[in-house]
Amino acid sequence: MRPNNENTKRKWILIFNDRQLYLMLIPGLVLLIIFRYIPMAGLVIAFKEYNVFQGIWESPWVGFQHFINLFTAPDFMNILRNTFIISFYKILFGFPAPIILAILLNEINNVTFKRICQNIFYLPHFLSWVIISGLAFEVFSKNAFINDIIKLFGKEPIFFLGDPKYFRGVLVVSDIWKNVGWGTIIYLAALTSIDISLYDAAKIDGANEFQQIIHVTIPGIIPVISVTLILRISQIMDAGQDQILMMYNALVMKVSDIIDT
Repeated sequence: MRPNNENTKRKWILIFNDRQLYLMLIPGLVLLIIFRYIPMAGLVIAFKEYNVFQGIWESPWVGFQHFINLFTAPDFMNILRNTFIISFYKILFGFPAPIILAILLNEINNVTFKRICQNIFYLPHFLSWVIISGLAFEVFSKNAFINDIIKLFGKEPIFFLGDPKYFRGVLVVSDIWKNVGWGTIIYLAALTSIDISLYDAAKIDGANEFQQIIHVTIPGIIPVISVTLILRISQIMDAGQDQILMMYNALVMKVSDIIDT
């Protein structure tokens, strides 16, 4: 029993010595409990016929009826397929975008120009999807400059927001434009942790800028890329409810209606 008591005493001494760090954890833990764990009790609403006047707890219990209605709906498979396809496209094309942008920004030596570029790329993240959808309508409408360019090549204008063949592409492009700048923050931070001596060694070995990126920069941030990819894949069922609600219409409903909408 004595060794156990000594180990316990040693642990409490270590905790006391780091008491300031543990105190700093308290606000984060409180926020986590309030906004992540307590709301989980509201999941019971999925098994009830919710009535806003009766509240969650007083609303009648219906068991799995809502799930039965969902899984037996005639268009359920199409909705499920749309959810996976749109989310997969966003991962395939959207996930590498902030990595590439972070590497490009990291190669800029002019600090002032680099900060200006960062602010320009960060700005769209703070715009709501209401504003982004309005910009998308201006850019991808039949009378937009994109169709003016298409007309110059003798082609017919394309209604991107009303054509099922192009609408998913519009969703992916607008999502990348909105979030690519914000996604670079974590990768720029990871790039600062790479040992400068590795670049010096690569230069001595005759590596050019591109080879340094391939053999030093990317391997240096692979652990961060792996973690963020795992976290992104865990959200594959989130295809972007706000974005699609703001941008889709009856013409593209077949290829854009997802579980959330």
